[in-house]
Amino acid sequence: MTNAASRKSLPSVADFVGVDMAQQAFQWALHGVSGTHTAPNDDSGFQALLLALRDRSIGLIVLEATAGLERALATYLLRHGLPVAVVNPRAAREFARGMGHLAKTDAIDAVALAHLAQTLAAKASQAGVAFAPPSAQVEALQALVARRVQLLPMRTAEKNRLSGAVRVLHNSITAVIKTLDKQIAKLDRDIDQHIKRHFHDQARRLQAIKGLGPIPCATLLAFMPELGTLNSARAAKLAGLAPLNQDSGKQRGQRHIWGGRSIVRSTLHRAALSAVRYNPVLKAFYDRLICAGKPKKVALTACAHKLLRIVNAMARTGQPWNEKLHTITP
Repeated sequence: MTNAASRKSLPSVADFVGVDMAQQAFQWALHGVSGTHTAPNDDSGFQALLLALRDRSIGLIVLEATAGLERALATYLLRHGLPVAVVNPRAAREFARGMGHLAKTDAIDAVALAHLAQTLAAKASQAGVAFAPPSAQVEALQALVARRVQLLPMRTAEKNRLSGAVRVLHNSITAVIKTLDKQIAKLDRDIDQHIKRHFHDQARRLQAIKGLGPIPCATLLAFMPELGTLNSARAAKLAGLAPLNQDSGKQRGQRHIWGGRSIVRSTLHRAALSAVRYNPVLKAFYDRLICAGKPKKVALTACAHKLLRIVNAMARTGQPWNEKLHTITP
């Protein structure tokens, strides 16, 4: 009944498109139509795809997330009024296998994505289907934070090499460490300035929460721009902090967190480590879980989940941090 009702909202004869992205070109396919088409991954290719779809009633176009290569095309199609979804590569591959596509080529992926487009368009709940491109300010903040994340393990690796390197290499390794220190410090300044210009009010409210420093706050603003527009359950799934059931028949398996945005999940875990020491609300919550016999890792994950719920609620209501208000929430 629900699926039938959702199909009625689609055009009477809708076409569904799958696009497999690559650096130089992309392949696209129409669901139910044999063959695929290739176009260059630039403005001329975008125009060619738009022209090919001009006389069709498009139900949904699905692109696979490919290290950001899909953003330009997705934004271009949205700007011309076409419905677009960007899907996780792992989800796309699992769907393709489920449909019997065991081999993997660009053409096969495009065909499978077109089939996935039809399935997603008929989904009863459309939550998380449509692609919403980030604003220019959010995209710039994402780039700054992501670059900082890239440099940190490089610096750690060089420091580890220094401890075991022969003396003749010390000057070389030390020079690289100093360069990385300067680059990370510059990124910290750039992130701080960008936030002050574009996210001052949101950052001020979030940083009032003990445990959320400038960098965790910047990460949340960059990679969870949906905060405040989602319910707590949806936000937890996006962050990879939702405990997911592992049940079958009468068997009740242990719930685990899985998937989601790893950069957000790891950031909230690090923030929770600090919050359970210095934030009275999270400390009391953590102590209560430990007293109830929960393993420390489970209790810490629950605190990261609670921290996300608090941040999401503050973003939705626009209220400042209120210790008494959040102490009430179990």
